[in-house]
Amino acid sequence: MRQYLNRDKRTLEKIVCNQCGRELKLENGIVQEGVFQGEAQWNYFSGKDGEKHSFDLCEACYERLTGGFCIPVMVEEETELL
Repeated sequence: MRQYLNRDKRTLEKIVCNQCGRELKLENGIVQEGVFQGEAQWNYFSGKDGEKHSFDLCEACYERLTGGFCIPVMVEEETELL
């Protein structure tokens, strides 16, 4: 869950893992550790028509979630990090 200082969502104030509730480390509005940002926009034929869901997971909770997948996540190496 992301919290911003103002409504324009330019200055990040806090990120809390939606799974474990731990506050992730920020420095000057920049995340200082691994975080997974998930987002889903639900469309027709779902029970959540017209809803947009978003959440954040710390790296440990991401590992616990994806570790239970019967088909593992696809991992590719990135040579340029942002």
